[in-house]
Amino acid sequence: MPGESRKDIHPGLEVAIVQKADQRTGRLTRGIVRDILTSSPTHPHGIKVRLQTGEVGRVKEIVKKGPQPSGDSS
Repeated sequence: MPGESRKDIHPGLEVAIVQKADQRTGRLTRGIVRDILTSSPTHPHGIKVRLQTGEVGRVKEIVKKGPQPSGDSS
C-alpha cells in the first residue's frame, strides 16, 4: 500500500521510507512511525514521517498495519 495519504499513516505503523540521501538510489529504510511531519492530507511523493529510530523520510509503502490510534468516536 502506498503512503501518499495522511489518513493511512499513524504512529506505531510499520513502513518503508526513502530518506533524502537515498532518493537517487531509491533505497528503502523500514521502521515504526513515531511522528507524522506532513500536515497536508496527501503528498504525491509520500507522507513525511519520523521513525522511532529518529530517521526522517517519505513513506513509500506501508509494510504492516499496526494498532489503530484510539480516538473518541462520539
